[in-house]
Amino acid sequence: MKYAFVMALLLPLLACSPTVKLEAPDKPIEINLNVNIEQRVKIEIERDVQKSIAKNKDIF
Repeated sequence: MKYAFVMALLLPLLACSPTVKLEAPDKPIEINLNVNIEQRVKIEIERDVQKSIAKNKDIF
């Protein structure tokens, strides 16, 4: 009698097993990459080079 009661409680739990479904999406996956890349380069020139450039402007 005791085992019948335990079986009656466990039977509904065993009948409900979880399922996992893997399906491909209907629409393609869209990845929007609006990326703005900006690069700044800082060049430091020594003072004597700056003076040489100022004296000889026609070099550049």
